[in-house]
Amino acid sequence: MIWVGDVPLGRDAPVAVIAGPCSVESFEQFRETAIAVSKAGASLLRGGAFKPRSSPYSFQGLGLSGLKIMRRVADELGLGVVTEAMGVEDVELVAEFTDMVQIGARNMENAPLLEAAARCDRPVLLKRGITATIEEVMVAVETVQALGDGRVVVCERGSRTFEPSLRNSVDISAVAELRLRCNLPVVLDPSHGTGRTDLVRAVALAGVAAGADGLMVEVHPNPPMALSDGFQSLAPADFRDLMTSVQGMAAAVDRPC
Repeated sequence: MIWVGDVPLGRDAPVAVIAGPCSVESFEQFRETAIAVSKAGASLLRGGAFKPRSSPYSFQGLGLSGLKIMRRVADELGLGVVTEAMGVEDVELVAEFTDMVQIGARNMENAPLLEAAARCDRPVLLKRGITATIEEVMVAVETVQALGDGRVVVCERGSRTFEPSLRNSVDISAVAELRLRCNLPVVLDPSHGTGRTDLVRAVALAGVAAGADGLMVEVHPNPPMALSDGFQSLAPADFRDLMTSVQGMAAAVDRPC
């Protein structure tokens, strides 16, 4: 069991849902989203302050201002918050404002960043690399464990394949395999895993059925107007429906709700 603030993550805990927008765009946008996901039953908030975008012309995040917004809103609602550190120089700052430091898929093999995150006195959410094997994920996990206090959560978020209809291809079997291999909490990101709002629910439920200890879901108050990843973000009403389905699936596979 690993605690993120007041939230337990592990096989004896309820399925934890980490939800929020891809990017923190403004105080109003993040607060509106946070209130919606909190009312629906989300366990933790997510949001991006530093955004590793593929194009230099895409929204790159608010940086420190985004971190301050997330902390302010999280404290108001009594929730923990998770966000990504993109470089070694960001880790200390991110750790100051958040309850869990995320290592993104592009950085899974960035050894200096893994080392800095391991030493930051926060749990680490480690996302599987875009083309990483499970063995390579385990090497990254062991790097963080060896240098830190062992609080690591592994995230399956889909791999890059030759399938053009999906942003990524989710490896549902990896959820079960990682839980067996590392005996750590494993969460699934169906938003990045599919890149499509119409597939998030189905893949999320498959992950819970396979044993996922948590889900990481992108939510935006107005997805078509999102500055990043609106095409994979759920509207608040759709997120509420997802949470109802997740509770039903958790009960079906004998997970606490």
